[in-house]
Amino acid sequence: MSISQWIVTLTGLLLIALISWFFWGPKKGGSRAEINTSGYQVARILVKGGYTPDTIVVQSGKPVRLEFLREEKSACSEMVVFPDFQKSMMLPVGQKVAVDLLPNKAGSFSFTCQMGMYRGMMIVKDAATKS
Repeated sequence: MSISQWIVTLTGLLLIALISWFFWGPKKGGSRAEINTSGYQVARILVKGGYTPDTIVVQSGKPVRLEFLREEKSACSEMVVFPDFQKSMMLPVGQKVAVDLLPNKAGSFSFTCQMGMYRGMMIVKDAATKS
């Protein structure tokens, strides 16, 4: 193998690794829920080609209200499912739908459409954890 073939091969492998990391690598942060006057941690989620934001950070032991607004007519987006909380809600187009949850323990809890194509994550942290 010549040096130019080695360079092309290594460059190709590096590009494959970068693309894989970009799409499937660890996601940082997330959108932190705001605490409203009633004590709920509130996050607004737009449903349009997926969930935006798709990662919500909340504290354990405090009630959470996720407000979904669906702006598309895709059949996939007509329902949101929280398997760990055994809860699901229909999402009518153009209407805000509130989903109330009470996460009692730290962890990562997924939410999806009924087909599993749209995915989101609620990251629950202990109250003592600041970041």
